[in-house]
Amino acid sequence: MKKLFALSFLALLLGVAACKKNQTPANTSCPYFQSSIVAPASEQLALQDSLTAHGIVATKDSSGFYYTINQPGTGNGDTSLCTTIAAFYRGGFFNGNGFDSSASGNPLIFQLYRVIPAWQKGIPLVGKGGNISLYIPPSLGYGSTDVKDPSTGQVVIPANSYLVFQVAVADIQ
Repeated sequence: MKKLFALSFLALLLGVAACKKNQTPANTSCPYFQSSIVAPASEQLALQDSLTAHGIVATKDSSGFYYTINQPGTGNGDTSLCTTIAAFYRGGFFNGNGFDSSASGNPLIFQLYRVIPAWQKGIPLVGKGGNISLYIPPSLGYGSTDVKDPSTGQVVIPANSYLVFQVAVADIQ
């Protein structure tokens, strides 16, 4: 349990670098703005090849991740990077192995600016009660850095990993 919490916390902190603080917010109380990161063409092609090999049909976002909306949810989708989200999730790899989840039965609660770029752009595509599958290239995930379990030092997400997340949005505030 502590291990999952620590890993989740670490994952959220790694995502902080993915957006920038806006020094002059225009008509908004959120001081952050959306990342402009776009996955390189080679990552996008490799991700498309993995989806095809696994028989997955998904929509491509302009930044280079793919997604499937399994349940759209409700609400107007009016979010900013300061929006607080409560979500149940499972993170893993294309081989089916998982590396983290909200297995405790409690949703992870976070603000969008604290997570990886693909979550920042993908989660707002569904409303409260929505469910989305995210297929993420390395540059929109954790990039070229190994993610390690802080208590053991063991690599949990190898550098340059292609990720698969199943995310169910429990609440949007």
